[in-house]
Amino acid sequence: MKEIITTGKTVDLAIEEGCAQLGVTREKAEFEIIDLPKKGFLGLKSYPAKVRVFVKEDDKAAAAVEYISGILKAMGAQDFTLDANAEGDTLRITLKGEDLGFVIGRRGETIDSIQYLTGLVINRLEGDYMRVTIDSGNFREKREKTLESLARRLARSAVKTGRSVTLE
Repeated sequence: MKEIITTGKTVDLAIEEGCAQLGVTREKAEFEIIDLPKKGFLGLKSYPAKVRVFVKEDDKAAAAVEYISGILKAMGAQDFTLDANAEGDTLRITLKGEDLGFVIGRRGETIDSIQYLTGLVINRLEGDYMRVTIDSGNFREKREKTLESLARRLARSAVKTGRSVTLE
């Protein structure tokens, strides 16, 4: 949930200011009036209206897609689509588009970082914990096969030489 407390000459102006700061329209925002505007003794001093404006984000998948889209646009990605699929307590997001190799990064470090940050963002929202998995161009599947073949090759080497082998 995003929220902000704003003040204004009138309640409407305070609500509009809060909506502008949160970047949402008035229809999507909810508000709570903390203080109504008041005039002081003999009209010499006036007190502004104080309002709490907030937006509830119920859909974790939509919040994750919005967050990842913002990151990819900031990274310079132009033409891409995101497909979110929630299965139980796991949210699988697939990136599709041209030239998204830079999103994976060296050995998947960039995509793992985006995945970690996305998990932090959506799990701050209300509701149960969700595990996030982000994939681009079947990277996860290819990486799993590569690691399995490396493990088999090193296991054969360890059995053949009788020495232990350490992985990264």
